[in-house]
Amino acid sequence: MSAYDEQRLGRLIGMLPPAPEAWVRAAQELPSARRGLDELVARAEADAAYRASVLANLETALQAEGVEPEPRVVEKVRRLLADQ
Repeated sequence: MSAYDEQRLGRLIGMLPPAPEAWVRAAQELPSARRGLDELVARAEADAAYRASVLANLETALQAEGVEPEPRVVEKVRRLLADQ
């Protein structure tokens, strides 16, 4: 085994500065945002009219689901729904 056993790793990790508050908030919000995104995609896959309205104003649809419409997220959802 290496010189880094579990206790030593624990001590080293404990010496690290705390994560920035924005990172902590983002990590806490991630599960909820993921659920909202999954629900939006599932509804859009099941209903062509809803999918068309979501694609017409994707940023607003994402915000309504509690998902921040970051460019990377918008593009991924657009690709997912365009393949339907």
